[in-house]
Amino acid sequence: MTTFVDRVELHVAAGNGGHGCASVHREKFKPLGGPDGGNGGRGGDVILTVDQSVTTLLDYHHSPHRKATNGKPGEGGHRSGKDGQDLVLPVPDGTVVLDKAGNVLADLVGHGTSYVAAQGGRGGLGNAALASARRKAPGFALLGEPGDLRDVVLELKTVADVALVGYPSAGKSSLISVLSAAKPKIADYPFTTLVPNLGVVTAGSTVYTIADVPGLIPGASQGKGLGLEFLRHVERCSVLVHVLDTAALESDRDPVSDLDVIEEELRQYGGLDNRPRLVVLNKIDVLDGKDLADMVRPDLEERGYRVFEVSAVAHTGLRELSFALADLVGRAREARPKEEATRIVIRPKAVDDTGFTVTREEAGGELVFRVRGEKPERWVRQTDFNNDEAVGYLADRLNRLGVEEKLMKAGARGGDAVAIGPEDNAVVFDWEPSVSAGAEMLGRRGEDHRFEAPRPAAQRRRDRDAQRDEVEREFDGFEPF
Repeated sequence: MTTFVDRVELHVAAGNGGHGCASVHREKFKPLGGPDGGNGGRGGDVILTVDQSVTTLLDYHHSPHRKATNGKPGEGGHRSGKDGQDLVLPVPDGTVVLDKAGNVLADLVGHGTSYVAAQGGRGGLGNAALASARRKAPGFALLGEPGDLRDVVLELKTVADVALVGYPSAGKSSLISVLSAAKPKIADYPFTTLVPNLGVVTAGSTVYTIADVPGLIPGASQGKGLGLEFLRHVERCSVLVHVLDTAALESDRDPVSDLDVIEEELRQYGGLDNRPRLVVLNKIDVLDGKDLADMVRPDLEERGYRVFEVSAVAHTGLRELSFALADLVGRAREARPKEEATRIVIRPKAVDDTGFTVTREEAGGELVFRVRGEKPERWVRQTDFNNDEAVGYLADRLNRLGVEEKLMKAGARGGDAVAIGPEDNAVVFDWEPSVSAGAEMLGRRGEDHRFEAPRPAAQRRRDRDAQRDEVEREFDGFEPF
């Protein structure tokens, strides 16, 4: 059964915003109580956060679909809906977040580092928030925005100081088991190591981590064996250690040719040329192993490599190797730019961003004018098209934004098709200048037709007042007895 997963495709869905409420205050002896509909709650976000206790992406391999909770709708009495709860997904240190095209969205290194993979939708405004001097009692509310739906790829790149690379069965697992407290699987057949193993090494006052990467073979950078799948685990390592087998049974192999093959695979993978390297001649305790190590050592040193002869079984040469690695790791840490305290930088979008575009398109032989922009598309998503007054309110907003003016400049005429939004999810209507579908129900722009409707009770009061005034005028001409 799979116990280690370092690459998954995750389908995340943020919570939808709650709808606003359209309500009018009702209380005995208090007519015309006014609008009191509350706003909808915000939808929950989906957040990826580094957790040091997590070492694999196995949970997301089994359950790749994750969704945050929705915001609650608003209620009467000015009660706003409850915000949706954020969904926090723990990921291992060193997780890279990519989109489907392979573009890096975030590189999560360090405990607590987080990334919002999907943002929750905003809650809709209730009719109390939409009331104005011209629209005193709106009979509609705005809908909540849907949350983001995204497909992201998570890749784990091991965070370690030293990486052991070499052919299968070169003794890398044995070496990490004696240098640290790690207990990887060790056997006498190729590809025993199927997943990266991490160990912690203490050399004097220096503590560093060492990673055992599954064995590489010719063509690993093109996908042969397990190389391409796990070569990314050496990208973050500061030091590379070539573990060469001095007791290889294959007649066509020797430590020098093994080194050349692995170096070529690292070169083709790319990005590792500047890493310091050491060479470890392993298994010198085996018959003829020591003799072969003595033969190839001068050639390797002539190439500029620092060479160590060790035996993981006999524990020979391990102390010198561990301190040499500690020295290289210390130099790499000193050369690394000093980490500054994380500063939270807030870059909010401009609240007065009115940018939008109007383009002419051909769709199915018909001319369509497409409107694209953050505000127009958001307003369309928040509009209840079953409510004429809400549609009229949308028309007012688009007109104030300048959409109608740009449509005229683009050559649109009455009856032309206008689409607001992307091609796969747009609202299409027949455009009429200065008139929006349903807005004619409202009379003049921005006014509620209900205030123009007859009000019998008010008319009766006016009639009584007129009759009383007339009677008073008649009695004004009489002299008292």
